[in-house]
Amino acid sequence: MSRVQRDRVRLEDVARVARVSTMTVSNVLNDRGRVSEDTRARVREAVAALGYAPNLSASRLVGASLSRVGVIYPSSDSIFLTGLVAAIAAEAAGRGLQLILRPVPPEEPGLTLLAQDAISAGAEALILIPPFAERLDAEARGAITVPVAGLVTAAPIPGMTTARIDNEAASSALTALLIRAGHRRIGVITGPMDHSDSLARLNGYRQALRDHDLPVEATLEVPGDFGFTSGIAGAERLLALPEPPTAIVAANDEMAAGVLWVLNSRGLRVPDDIAVCGFDDTLLATRVWPTLTTVRQPLAALAGQALEDLMKAFRSRGRAVVNADTVLPFELIERGSTREA
Repeated sequence: MSRVQRDRVRLEDVARVARVSTMTVSNVLNDRGRVSEDTRARVREAVAALGYAPNLSASRLVGASLSRVGVIYPSSDSIFLTGLVAAIAAEAAGRGLQLILRPVPPEEPGLTLLAQDAISAGAEALILIPPFAERLDAEARGAITVPVAGLVTAAPIPGMTTARIDNEAASSALTALLIRAGHRRIGVITGPMDHSDSLARLNGYRQALRDHDLPVEATLEVPGDFGFTSGIAGAERLLALPEPPTAIVAANDEMAAGVLWVLNSRGLRVPDDIAVCGFDDTLLATRVWPTLTTVRQPLAALAGQALEDLMKAFRSRGRAVVNADTVLPFELIERGSTREA
């Protein structure tokens, strides 16, 4: 009995039988590189004859393609996060990539441990969703030996690629839309301040007010946590002011839905009595009444960009620029929750 029959079939065995290099075998198995049809046929015949099955160690050979990506994201019932993970999954499937999902509960044990757990499970690259992208400091990044991408962050982050929209510009444009409609007293419900995009959206709101010579008033800025109930609490706080706003900007669609719930329960007409805006253009934006004016993030394009950056970094074994920052365009979606005051 030959060694090939006695032991596990290796990539080198396929290369020897097919009379090609191991690099050529890898190129054929990963469907890349310039390989003639005759050579491809010989490699496939050798694979079939030997019963070769690629394993994780084979994928780590020089020149191999990325196959498994870990995704670390907050564990919640957020409609936005559900849509984002679905977009990542669809884009990964289109590239032949497998995902290792790591939803993180509030009592998360530490980002580095979570990252190492995903890597131990086979992840060859990582995608981090805020706030975890921002929490990966330089020391922790040095302990992670695979390429990392931050998705839907608010700014570039050293040591990783990022794919995002300009949250500040988007929030500014959304607030300016209300100002052009005649609103002069606009309230805002922020996201949690440990998310960089929350601060960027708040800054965009403030900048739009300054650009139109309107005062920035602390009483019109109320905290939220991206959840539906915090939208309810924020709306009640704004409506309790001696001079309530004529429009409210919520930092995401779920909080905006909470605002609509309060307004409808009080018999206030939207947008006749008060206008409302959200952010993200989730499915919820078209499932509430009236439908939400909001900012659309191109989730599929952002997820695809992050995966492409990781594939490039993986192929280069660290020689690619890891600080690439891609900013894709957002879109203002104007619907029934806003109108001229």
